[in-house]
Amino acid sequence: MDHLWSPWRYRYVTKDEGPRPDCVFCDKAQSPPELDEQNLILFRGTHCYGLLNLYPYTNGHMMIAPDRHVSRLEDLPEAEWLELARYARLAERHIRAQYKCEGLNMGFNIGSVAGAGIAQHIHLHILPRWNGDANFMSVIGETRVHPESLADSWKKLKSCNWSLVD
Repeated sequence: MDHLWSPWRYRYVTKDEGPRPDCVFCDKAQSPPELDEQNLILFRGTHCYGLLNLYPYTNGHMMIAPDRHVSRLEDLPEAEWLELARYARLAERHIRAQYKCEGLNMGFNIGSVAGAGIAQHIHLHILPRWNGDANFMSVIGETRVHPESLADSWKKLKSCNWSLVD
């Protein structure tokens, strides 16, 4: 069996980076709007919010998280689930438009054994994909090349219209 290693994520996944808040998603949800750029928050809804992934797999890798601290989809009331799903649809539209990607990965990692780095607070990953984006640098060199800074990704996606219109 072959193994691929990503030691750059170890500190993040194990939270081995000094003092951390109990839940980074709860802390960001409760942070004041004037810190949105610093926290990479793209939008705030009634029940959830969107933010860029601090450790992206590709440029434009964002997440949508409920404001409430829940670890399973089944724990979300219907209104919260529906809002999250509606924002996911908007995120698909905006990422396609901004990044001209050929596809997207969208998904939840529910539970640490399923790959969730922060298992206690569910969040939906949405990332643009292009043919050949898993190249030798990622596969062999254990290095990801990002041609765009997080600040530029934030500006690009923050400029989109995140209003939910019926």
